[in-house]
Amino acid sequence: MSRSAITASKRVVIKVGSSTLTGSAGESLNLQALQALVDVIAQLREQGKEVVLVSSGAIAASLSVLGLTARPKDLASQQACASVGQGILIAAYNQAFYKHTIISSQVLLTIDDVVRRSHYQNAQRTLLKLLQMGVVPIINENDSVGVQEIRFGDNDRIAALIAHLIGADVLALVTDVDGLYDAPPSHPGAKRISEVRDASRLGDIEIGGVGASGVGSGGMVTKIEAAKIATSAGVSMLLTTLDQLVDAMNGKDVGTIFHPVKDHKPSRLLWLAHAATPHGKLILDTGATTAIRERGTSLLPIGVTAVVGDFIAGDTVELVSPKGEVIARGLVAFDSAEIPSLLGRTTKELGQAMGPEYERELVHRDDLVLL
Repeated sequence: MSRSAITASKRVVIKVGSSTLTGSAGESLNLQALQALVDVIAQLREQGKEVVLVSSGAIAASLSVLGLTARPKDLASQQACASVGQGILIAAYNQAFYKHTIISSQVLLTIDDVVRRSHYQNAQRTLLKLLQMGVVPIINENDSVGVQEIRFGDNDRIAALIAHLIGADVLALVTDVDGLYDAPPSHPGAKRISEVRDASRLGDIEIGGVGASGVGSGGMVTKIEAAKIATSAGVSMLLTTLDQLVDAMNGKDVGTIFHPVKDHKPSRLLWLAHAATPHGKLILDTGATTAIRERGTSLLPIGVTAVVGDFIAGDTVELVSPKGEVIARGLVAFDSAEIPSLLGRTTKELGQAMGPEYERELVHRDDLVLL
């Protein structure tokens, strides 16, 4: 399959991992690698492309400055390191871009900024305005003030959501592994997979944990998740290394390209599947599970056996099979406190007993997405 979509791209999101930017654990920020990345971005800009950079590395960049030899495990230390390292990282980027007379900006996001719709839209407006002004936005997760534990691999997911958010043509994940392999690349006979037509069929293929440096936080599972999000939104994704990034962007057969799926999910359903935070669960019986999976029906109260969590009408909930498998997400039409009294009854029965406002679905099929 052709890689022409890569060469013809006009808007690109590049995500770079900590191991690419920092080298061995305990070393300072690798300024040569950072400058090489910026040089590539400058080349892409000269080709008329707009570029957004999602950069890990804040925690790793702080290690030597703080006298540490490994990424700390407790949250307070991680946040402190992020606070120190973010300044080091953005200063290095600004200096590197200045050599190309390119203005860069710092955009710190939390997971909340890409899972809450009002924040999501605000981030979109800001990023599109920066691109319109000719600026290269540098995005990182705001690790220093995150209220939930800093989760491994979040920048991969953030990068994919940002690619969807701004209508990018390509998402390039720059890591220390030169593509997806059919087995761990250290195994004899492991072969690089040049292209993937449907990322959703890959399963959890693992080509490595943290990078060789010991400072990264993502693995192949997060790369596959990013590919699912991007390709579902009509965005091509590249998985490659820094030294092969130019060749990959020029259409050469290096790294792995994940092609967009033909049937793109509507923006709202993509957000629901990958960006929305579930507030509770509805446990389904076997009949409802089959109806939703195979016939694409709405979820009715009669098909639910239990309610888990506290939520209100309009919140995102997970739909769970009798075996405990999350099969879908949806926007629930009732508060969690109301639902137990509705279970096991048809909508007609509920309408007669409680009024016409109860003669409706728990989750309408238009507000539901299979996982």
